[in-house]
Amino acid sequence: MKKEVVIIGAGPAGLAVAACLNSFSIPNIIFEKEDCIASLWKKKAYDRLKLHLAKDFCSLPLMPHSKTTPTFIPKDQFIQYLDHYAKHFMINPVFCTEVESARCVMNERSHKWVIMTRNKITGEVHEHMSNFLVVATGENSEGIIPEVVGLESFAGEVMHSSEYKSGAGFEGKRVLVVGSGNSGMEVAYDLSNFGAMTSISIRSPVHVMSKEMIYLGMVLVKYLPVKVVDGLLVMLAKLKYGDLSKYGIVRPKNGPLTIKISTGKSAVIDVGTVHKIKTGEIKVVKGLLSIRGNEVLFTDGKSYHFDAIIFATGYKSTANTWLKDGGCLLNEEGLPKQSFPKHWKGMNGVYCAGLARRGLDGVSMDAQNIANDIKEQINTIANE
Repeated sequence: MKKEVVIIGAGPAGLAVAACLNSFSIPNIIFEKEDCIASLWKKKAYDRLKLHLAKDFCSLPLMPHSKTTPTFIPKDQFIQYLDHYAKHFMINPVFCTEVESARCVMNERSHKWVIMTRNKITGEVHEHMSNFLVVATGENSEGIIPEVVGLESFAGEVMHSSEYKSGAGFEGKRVLVVGSGNSGMEVAYDLSNFGAMTSISIRSPVHVMSKEMIYLGMVLVKYLPVKVVDGLLVMLAKLKYGDLSKYGIVRPKNGPLTIKISTGKSAVIDVGTVHKIKTGEIKVVKGLLSIRGNEVLFTDGKSYHFDAIIFATGYKSTANTWLKDGGCLLNEEGLPKQSFPKHWKGMNGVYCAGLARRGLDGVSMDAQNIANDIKEQINTIANE
């Protein structure tokens, strides 16, 4: 089977690319290994999750959120938006279809992409061809649990935050959350609300902001230098939260927007965790060193006993496991080789969407850039 464009992944990035291509009447198909669109949102997001950024920065191309949509959208409402988006733009992914390989075949005048897929239910293998290939599997394809000395000896429950739904079932248990990004901080807050004796391991400096601060920063940075906006945000954070270093939270030297732009790492959006840390409801511990049974040792030499460990230690892209000719597009970590804003385009008709660590706003930009570029190339070929 041949389509003009093959898209791998039916998350927000894949849907956005398909919608933009459909608006140009460019034939395309999405292959999705799960049995639904937006599987990360539907299957691996915890119950209390809301989008951390305001809705102005979280819409996909051609369909802004309505005026009645809350500023910070709950998970279930965002899933409804994605379902409506797919239906509105007549996007019909091929589900339960895993990509085994994608190779570029060249001749003197042109190229084509050959994609091998396997149906996860029947096991059938199929070959597909396209002129263009879009990698839209996301930067959160697979949860990372770091190698920890003695982890296999831990007798309690161990999970990645992608498996966590709520604190129900953890009441009265001693739970360690490893990782102090947005997921780690919010999981710790949720556990505490359900009566767990919660500790959070914070290894690196981190900015803590409110949703309103980040919204203000994203608006102001359109008009003011990043350094100026960063200075304002840090000042507001100091006024709101005070000196958090005495609670084990150290602020980085660079500002939150500077860090986001240079590394892709977001500031922590506080949902109430800081208050619980200040009152002692959540305990901050140092970096995880090793484990002996139910005893966990930390980098400051202290140790504590726990009943469960939840790793909120991030995700990784798995695109390199099947993309065989994407060396011009992705690095060894499966992320774009080129820096923003040139990250989305490789050679010979291969693209990536949603891998720039710039959230849903970045997804929207990628999708529009990719669709416009494909349209331009098709028109150029037609006029030759």
